[in-house]
Amino acid sequence: MIPQILEITRDDYRISTDHSRLDLRWIHNFLANDAYWSRGIPVDVFEKSVANSLCFGLYDKDQQIGFSRVVSDFSTFAYLADVFVTPEHRQQGLGKWLVESILDHPDLQGLRRWILATSDAHDLYRKYGFTPLEHPEKMMELLAKEN
Repeated sequence: MIPQILEITRDDYRISTDHSRLDLRWIHNFLANDAYWSRGIPVDVFEKSVANSLCFGLYDKDQQIGFSRVVSDFSTFAYLADVFVTPEHRQQGLGKWLVESILDHPDLQGLRRWILATSDAHDLYRKYGFTPLEHPEKMMELLAKEN
């Protein structure tokens, strides 16, 4: 399934799911150097993750100032990842608007489960109904072995 492109504007800001608008070098720089969850991510791994995700770019006019992506089968499950807004654009409600736009995307409606991982934004996601796992004992993970 190819998700439909979403374009939303608010004042001088825009959210777009058009991959051609993404500033991949800028996003990778932020994720590899400033984000605790992806520090040091190799560019080829980053590019593959973007190519296989529904991506949301956040722009001030034409300058990219935020990003997020969703990994989904578009019918039952979605994983929300890499949500960020640059520090100079925070505290303006843009992160909330980005999350709301993601959750409202027409191709992501009716899913049985959304998941995400965060170390510091629990209050933000709680506002949208995210909770700690109801049955964490049912969840498992397989982590890559360190070399």
